[in-house]
Amino acid sequence: MDNLFLTPKEIAEKTVAAGKMKTSLSTVKMLILGILSGIFIALGAEGSNLAACHLLASPDSFFLGKTIAGAVFGAGLMMVVLAGAELFTGNSLIFMGVLDGEVKASAMLKNWLFVYIGNFIGGIFTALIVVNSGQLKAGGAELGGMTIKIAAGKVGGSFFCFLLLGVLCNFLVCLAVWMATAAKDIGGKLWAIFFPIMLFVISGFEHSVANMYYIPAGIFAKAVPAYLKAAMDLGLTEEQISSLNWVTLFTGNLIPVTIGNVLGGTLLVALPLWIAYRRKEAK
Repeated sequence: MDNLFLTPKEIAEKTVAAGKMKTSLSTVKMLILGILSGIFIALGAEGSNLAACHLLASPDSFFLGKTIAGAVFGAGLMMVVLAGAELFTGNSLIFMGVLDGEVKASAMLKNWLFVYIGNFIGGIFTALIVVNSGQLKAGGAELGGMTIKIAAGKVGGSFFCFLLLGVLCNFLVCLAVWMATAAKDIGGKLWAIFFPIMLFVISGFEHSVANMYYIPAGIFAKAVPAYLKAAMDLGLTEEQISSLNWVTLFTGNLIPVTIGNVLGGTLLVALPLWIAYRRKEAK
């Protein structure tokens, strides 16, 4: 009987082949599949906010809320993997193909650039729809207030701390993709994704693509008086609210988190696994 999953060596071979395929896509396909992936991850983020909102609002139930948010968020990466979309963070594994000599570094960087742009478009697009749909009125606008509070918290830390949180996040995301590649059936792929993603959300690690929804959603939401009042009722100060803007989206979060995500995916996952399972086969 065939094995139910691939060996690590076989996963490495498939990962290199996937990197070659991803870098051979046209720019238009990279953008389209990147946008879809941005939407998928944004919907996972939106759903996790809704599921855990009330629990996150209270210190007594905060950790339970994080657990529920983690259980829901993984749906985003499940859709990415099974639908065949392009996710910037997971594409850190293309680095294995570069180490193998099968993928040019320039081709990898091109993929990262256009997929990142696509992910960003998808995240903002979803944030616009969610805020304008009125969904954030849920719980007497508590969801709107929590959306602003979460976003403000993501631009209020130090550069170095967010970089490290980005490293740990993509370590787990790339491991989730790696393990999902091992599974030969859909159920196996879903379970392989579920636990590492749940772990990164519970731990509060930072995912650049998810933040392309979380932070714009908060920026859009704070323009609605009812949501702004709800955020202040949750303890958010005027200074924290004013610091949530399009400049701090990048300087306070996306730049350090993106750097951390790249380092975590390439140096902590792709590199050691390539050394362990592909170095002798490399050209």
